[in-house]
Amino acid sequence: MNYLVDTHVFLWIIFDSGQLSENACKILINTENTILVSLITFWEIALKFNIGKISLKNVLPDELPAYAEKAGLEILNLNSIDVSSFYKLPETKHKDPFDRLIIWQSIQNNIPLISKDNKVSEYKSYGLQVIW
Repeated sequence: MNYLVDTHVFLWIIFDSGQLSENACKILINTENTILVSLITFWEIALKFNIGKISLKNVLPDELPAYAEKAGLEILNLNSIDVSSFYKLPETKHKDPFDRLIIWQSIQNNIPLISKDNKVSEYKSYGLQVIW
């Protein structure tokens, strides 16, 4: 089965796996699953790194795709349907544009999202499957 990881989950996979839930770990280590990280995640990290909002442990943002590959993750690219249909995602209290696009990718592609973010559950009624 395919699973998409939220940005914080991706960073925890790479830098701090102790933050992951037992359920998330079971999914992540199951070799029958395909674990995806969105292209949006790399963009979000690069922007936040550039403005000093996040730090990476002696790693630059442009090195992260290689780290993802070493961890066995596949990159989920954006496609024209995902971005052009983004307007269909209703506004909620969750305003983070990166999270919202990752949520939309998850809904559009029918891929469960692995996330600890409580705010994403606002989108369950729109088809989001959240795992933690």
